[in-house]
This record gives sequence, structure tokens and C-alpha cells, in this order.
Amino acid sequence: MTNSDNTYGTHNKQTKIIAQVDDFSTSLTNLADVAAAKAFFFTADALAVFDECCTELQWTVVDNKSLKCTMTFGTKGAGTAQADDWAEQYKSRTAALIAADNYNKQPYTQSDSSDHLF
Repeated sequence: MTNSDNTYGTHNKQTKIIAQVDDFSTSLTNLADVAAAKAFFFTADALAVFDECCTELQWTVVDNKSLKCTMTFGTKGAGTAQADDWAEQYKSRTAALIAADNYNKQPYTQSDSSDHLF
């Protein structure tokens, strides 16, 4: 479940499309629903980072082959060190999981989208 730090608004809205790498040697996996798609691409630890650091978060499956997510981040307010705010925690915790090879289960490509889910 996402955090509820929206007292000072939400910021840094971004939408990402996570797609399977098509090497043309094997068939792409059919992603039946959001839960299956999230579990296909990401580790449980990575999904926990999304849930804990994002203030708003929505997922959808695109064409049964890709996963799309829109996220925003609240702030903990004045006096909070930048490194402790939610967007920075998301970045640093994601980087740590990637460095530990504990972020994604499958290789993927990621692109930005301006077509937000909310």
C-alpha cells in the first residue's frame, strides 16, 4: 500500500512503460493481469519500494505484453532532508536493489509516457 504523505501535495508525476525485450528468438510472455505482470518483471523487494515510497501509484497491462505505471511522490514537509523525502528514497532504494541484482526478474526496456493513468 502506498504512503499517505499528501499534506503538501504530490510531486514528480511520472509514467513508465515497462516492456519485454523482444530478441525475436522466443515468444513474448502473455501478461494476463496487473498482478501477473508485476510479478513477472519485478522482485518482491522492488514492489515493496514502489508501495512504500509512492504516494499515488496505478498500474495497467498494455496489449498483454507490457506494464504501465503512473506514480507521484508526496513530501514529508519542511525541514526534511532531501535524501529522506519519498522521491529520493525511491531513487536510492531502487539503485541499491539494482546494485544487489535484486530489482527485476526479467530484462526489460523502459520508456517514459506523457499519457498518465491518473
